[in-house]
Amino acid sequence: MTLLHTPLDALHRELGARMVPFAGYDMPVQYPAGIIKEHLHTRQAAGLFDVSHMGQLVLSGPGSAALLESLVPADVAGLADNRQTYALLTNDAGGVLDDLIITRWGPDTFFLVVNAGCKEQDIAHLRAHLQGQTLEVLADHALLALQGPGAREVMARLCADTAALTFMHGMRASVDGVELYVTCSGYTGEDGFELSLPAASAERIARLLLAQPEVEPIGLGARDSLRLEAGLCLYGHELSAAIDPVQAGLVWSIGKARRPGGERPGGFPGADRIFRLIEDKPPLRRVGLVVDGKRPVREGQTVLDRNGKQVGEICSACFGASVGVPIAIAYVSREDAEPGTQLVVDVRGKPVAVTVAKMPFVPQRYFRG
Repeated sequence: MTLLHTPLDALHRELGARMVPFAGYDMPVQYPAGIIKEHLHTRQAAGLFDVSHMGQLVLSGPGSAALLESLVPADVAGLADNRQTYALLTNDAGGVLDDLIITRWGPDTFFLVVNAGCKEQDIAHLRAHLQGQTLEVLADHALLALQGPGAREVMARLCADTAALTFMHGMRASVDGVELYVTCSGYTGEDGFELSLPAASAERIARLLLAQPEVEPIGLGARDSLRLEAGLCLYGHELSAAIDPVQAGLVWSIGKARRPGGERPGGFPGADRIFRLIEDKPPLRRVGLVVDGKRPVREGQTVLDRNGKQVGEICSACFGASVGVPIAIAYVSREDAEPGTQLVVDVRGKPVAVTVAKMPFVPQRYFRG
C-alpha cells in the first residue's frame, strides 16, 4: 500500500524521526531522544506534534447544527461562536463510529476534526445525511499541536492574542504572517493549542515553533503514552462500533439539552439504548490499571479476578513515564471496577498483579482561566 505523507514529512526525516505506517500515513513514531524523554519533555516544557493526518472538515449551510445533532449526542446548537465540544458519532445500536471535536465558526458553520483512521467513513457518513448543506474537506491544510506547560508562553511570544484563550475555545490568528485557526485543546492532558493552517506554510511555522527554547518535536509513541496517562480514549481501542458511551465513561459528552427531560432530548442514533444503559448500568466499565511491579502488560491481554475468572480485557497499555510504572486502560466487569480492586493480567500464561486506579493517572492541566 502506498503511504500518504503529511506536509512535514521532509522535516521529520531531517530531524531523525523513525517513521512508521499509521492510518495510511508515514508518520514519526519517535525522534532520536526517544519516547520516554519526549513524553517527559511535553509534561515539563512544550512538545510539537504533527497531527496533519487527522481529517479537517467544514460543514456549512442552514440547518447545520440540527444535522449534527441528528448524528451526535452533543449540544451543538448551544455552542457559542469559537467554542468547541467533544462529540461521538453513534450508530443505531448505541455504539461509537468515531469521536471528534466540533467547533462553531459561525451561525451555520462548523469546523470538525475527525480521526485519521475513520476519516473516509466519517466523510461518507456525513455526506449521506446532508440536506442542502456543504461539507468541505480541508485537504490542503495541516494540523499542528503544541502541548505542555510552556506552550502558552510560546504562543504568547508568537501571537499575543492567543494568550487569553481558555480550554475548548478558538480564534482566528496570524503567526509570522500566516493566517490560521488556533484552539486551546489537545490530547495530552496538558495546557496546549492546536493550529490549523495551510499546508504550504506548515513547515515554516513548525520550524518557527521548534526554534523556541521550550519546544521539541514529539512522535506518535509519546502522544499515545501521554493520552493514556491522561485517561483519554483512542478510537479502535477504548472506542468502537460495539462500545457504547456509557461503558466508556463518556456520559458527560451527552449534552444536558440532549438527555431525557432536556430541551432537545434524543434524536441521535442509538439514543433509546444509550438512555436505557444510563439507567440500567452496562455490565462493563472502562477503568485504569496500575501494574504492581515493572513487568509491562499489553493490549488484548485478559484480565482475571483473584480466583482466575476472566473479568475483562486490556485495550491500551504503556509505561507511564510520569508515574514511573506500567499502566493500562481496560474494560472490566462492573463489580470489579472500583478503585483499589486487586486483579491479575494473564501475560503469556504468567499472572501479573494489577490494581484498579482512578483516571486520569496524572492530573489534567487544561487552562480554564
